[in-house]
Amino acid sequence: MASLWPWLAVAGVGALHGLNPATGWMFAAASGVRSGDRSRALRALAPIAAGHVASVALVAAAVALGLSMDRVALQVLAGGLLVAIVACHLCGHGVGKAGHAGLALWSFMMSTAHGAGLMLVPALIPLCMGDAPAAREITVSGSLLLALAAVGVHTAAMLAVTGAVAFGACRAFDAIAALFHFRLPG
Repeated sequence: MASLWPWLAVAGVGALHGLNPATGWMFAAASGVRSGDRSRALRALAPIAAGHVASVALVAAAVALGLSMDRVALQVLAGGLLVAIVACHLCGHGVGKAGHAGLALWSFMMSTAHGAGLMLVPALIPLCMGDAPAAREITVSGSLLLALAAVGVHTAAMLAVTGAVAFGACRAFDAIAALFHFRLPG
């Protein structure tokens, strides 16, 4: 059971991220509500997953490979991405207008800013660099595979919750709209 706890922690943190509106469920729900097609809310999960996986995989790979991360370099990278987002928005290419690419970039930014990958470090260390005899025999590539599996578990849990919340938000909007006889223009 002790070896199961890191995996449960990875999935639990993913589910928690799925509840956070900044991860993109609100954009997915808005897409479904605006189009009148609730499946669009679920299709928006692919770019959300791509951005989240990219952010988390960077940290997971660094842990698996035993690399240290320079805090100043991470802050400069995050600041540069923020400037790029603001510039795109000012040029009329906001997240809603940029489609899936904008949603993936938003997801990457929010995952990185909220420390999605860094939250996994306490669970990744026992998985990738454990003390058990089998863990000592794991090569760097074996640790990397474990880290990538953890990223997959984390992202699957995040997407399951994000999709459920986005779809639920669409359903709630439909119910409220029907109650008040409200329709979106267009």
